[in-house]
Amino acid sequence: MLPRIVLDDLRPRTPSGAFPAKAAVGEAVTVSADIFTDGHNLLAASARSGKAGGEHGRDPVPLAHIGNDRWEATLRFEDSGAHEVVIEAWTDRYATWRRDTMVKAGAGQDLTTELVEGAQLLASLAPLVDQSRRSLVSDAADSLARQACSVEVRLNAALDDAVAAAVAGVVPPGEVTSTATVTIWVDRPRGLFGAWYELFPRSEGGFAGVVKRLPAIADLGFDVVYLPPVHPIGRSHRKGADNTLDAGPDDPGSPWAIGGEEGGHTALHPELGSFDDFDSMVAEALQHGMEIALDYALQCSPDHPWVREHPEWFHRRPDGTIRYAENPPKKYEDIYPINFWPAEESERVALWEECRDILRFWIGHGVRIFRVDNPHTKPMAFWAWVIPEIQGEHPDVVFLAEAFTRPKVMAKLAEVGFTQSYTYFTWRTAKVELVAYGTEVTSGRSADYMRPNFWPNTPDILSGPLRDGPLAAFALRLLLAATMVPSYGIYRGYEWGENQPQSDTNEEYRHSEKYELKDRSWDEEAPLAPLLRSINQSRRRHPALQRLRGLQFHTGANPAVLAYSRVSDDGDDVVLCVVNLDPHHVQEDVLTLDLGAMGMPWAEPFHAHDELTGATYTWQGAHPYVRLDPAEAPGHLLHLRAGG
Repeated sequence: MLPRIVLDDLRPRTPSGAFPAKAAVGEAVTVSADIFTDGHNLLAASARSGKAGGEHGRDPVPLAHIGNDRWEATLRFEDSGAHEVVIEAWTDRYATWRRDTMVKAGAGQDLTTELVEGAQLLASLAPLVDQSRRSLVSDAADSLARQACSVEVRLNAALDDAVAAAVAGVVPPGEVTSTATVTIWVDRPRGLFGAWYELFPRSEGGFAGVVKRLPAIADLGFDVVYLPPVHPIGRSHRKGADNTLDAGPDDPGSPWAIGGEEGGHTALHPELGSFDDFDSMVAEALQHGMEIALDYALQCSPDHPWVREHPEWFHRRPDGTIRYAENPPKKYEDIYPINFWPAEESERVALWEECRDILRFWIGHGVRIFRVDNPHTKPMAFWAWVIPEIQGEHPDVVFLAEAFTRPKVMAKLAEVGFTQSYTYFTWRTAKVELVAYGTEVTSGRSADYMRPNFWPNTPDILSGPLRDGPLAAFALRLLLAATMVPSYGIYRGYEWGENQPQSDTNEEYRHSEKYELKDRSWDEEAPLAPLLRSINQSRRRHPALQRLRGLQFHTGANPAVLAYSRVSDDGDDVVLCVVNLDPHHVQEDVLTLDLGAMGMPWAEPFHAHDELTGATYTWQGAHPYVRLDPAEAPGHLLHLRAGG
């Protein structure tokens, strides 16, 4: 049977409701619901939060009615892990009495019954009120019952705002008539905010070489150093340069062709170094304020020990051969996909537990961030099992889904547990596309559970204006990725403007590092290093750039100029970005800013300090003029301040 007070459409929530929504430690989370009942009584509601399975002991936070029966409150969580938020609703008898009494008094009606009801009501609430304000409520009850005083005096005491504040949220036992619960998984802050830098250890001389590069990467302001697979690479069907089938004796092969005579997913490629070297690299990264993220790629080369020891874990063709990986038109003859659903249940359980134990192994070596390769090619049921298994033991572990796949599949991976997701940002280049996609991933319902991580490029992808593009194209895509959402990443070579595609139709790099070593200079500063440093410093300095929700687009007439703003949770930090989407030409526009959304004055002057150039502009009104020269900067990164 439905309760008398209806609680509907609770948020945050995943589409199915079977998995927790997501938040991060310290993040402002809006909890909301539709709350209504029959009749005209006023309602009240509150939210109590606590660890899942434990006491919801935190003081209740009142929900505010924001219109059309929608109620909401803002919560923050202080530690990571699974949490529950219990929303309670009840008839607010005092508020209803107060409203009805004031209406009748204004109409000059007799209030004899209302005075008696009010005195009894306040007397029943007084023992439940905080002790510091208990006497205030008791005195108001006594005043209502004091017949020697005038009606006006009696009412003034009981209708006082201080009395209303004292009894707000006070509920007599048994009065709560409806409850509902939302579950939220709370990640550590890195689950929401971070700048990622990807590089191949083998191009740097192994783990010891990576250690030498860490100070320079830290100086650029990155938080996460992501490494492709570091395991032994198979010899059978090894790929040569540019993904050819005729590998020479010195071709290193693809790191994603995991497994050889040295071992599989819990072994290291001997040319990269020892486990002592690996552990030293992890520790050194922490000393520089960064973390090492490791690739979790559940696939095998033909030489992986699993192929011999567990042939039942692979797909076999009618002729008995194992099927290699394909993503037409791409072929990966050096990689065997894993059959995550073998015929025997015992075989499936053994496989899944082995995959889980790979994560446990690397967690034991200090890794707390995993970039997961092609998760959409594995069953959703596996991720829905393994991620809670690992995070139940280690709540600080972060999973990034590398899933360039169909939208609903990508969203489901996020729902079942992935902390962050690659997105379609790489292919969103026009103004209308960026506005639509930015709104979707930061303001839509998917933001309750899916956190975007914007990558302008990856070792697999060189697309859009980057293909044969000028350095200005790399600059503008960097500014967009780093300021539209709180997490973004780049693959090494981006700061040098590497821009040669494999062909007119293939969006991979020519001479891809996936199949050969790259010797890039660390002795001279890359052309985009100053911009990277400046943007990453601004990201750390401005809380507004560390939020997912609240991306606000502003309008203008020029389709090559994109303007958007972010405001911190407390409203004190306001950042406006204006980006030139044309890397070849100067662009101009007169913007139409929503000053109210940013908390800026409509009539008074305000300051706009550009953190990329150091210039400060004084603007007044909603229509500033901008001129953007891609030869100088990709746009404005403006810190807005009202006042003198």
